Amino acid sequence: MREGLRERKKRLTRRRIADVALGLFVERGFDQVTIAEVAERADVSVNTVYNYFATKEDLVLPPDQASPDRLADIVRGRGAGESAAVAVLGRLRDEVRRRDRVVGLTEGFGRVLAMMLAAPTLAARLEDVSGQMVRNLAALLAEETGATEGDPVPRLVAGQIGWFHGVVFGEIGQRTVAGEDPESIAAAALTLLDEIEALLGTRVLTYAVRTEEE
Repeated sequence: MREGLRERKKRLTRRRIADVALGLFVERGFDQVTIAEVAERADVSVNTVYNYFATKEDLVLPPDQASPDRLADIVRGRGAGESAAVAVLGRLRDEVRRRDRVVGLTEGFGRVLAMMLAAPTLAARLEDVSGQMVRNLAALLAEETGATEGDPVPRLVAGQIGWFHGVVFGEIGQRTVAGEDPESIAAAALTLLDEIEALLGTRVLTYAVRTEEE
């Protein structure tokens, strides 16, 4: 569907507000910048900022990007013959190879990440989203596999997937903050993914394989 003028203006306004806010946060620190200052710099009202972003944290971690459904959505969309863990490993490899901003492989992201980790509310949001991703994935795996109530396997497999997902993001983050360039970080992340897959047990790698009928 072709984007209408009104939708385009809203999208551009939202992007301008977010870009302005991120620049201020990186320059001065998240806790040192007010919504009023963001609004003034973006040439909009405070109410307009809140119309697009419900909280100050959403300016950095919008729910549509820092989604607690990320892992579940990846697994839900896997192809026939693909297991849950293999689907997530494949998505991570694709994102790293594309230098996708989702995994932080863009120029200048090191300063953004340092700002985020220095802000307690943003660090807490990241931790909360990570935990919710695992819980949502566990619920999906239990539903898809028909696991009985109390069966720990969906939760354990989701935990393993959440673990390696977090390890990859942590590796990228550490190298980014240390000042490495995106190309070398991507190469290291791909090597890490290969090592992770080699370490995962067969039961995890073959759990919840999608059949042709699903």
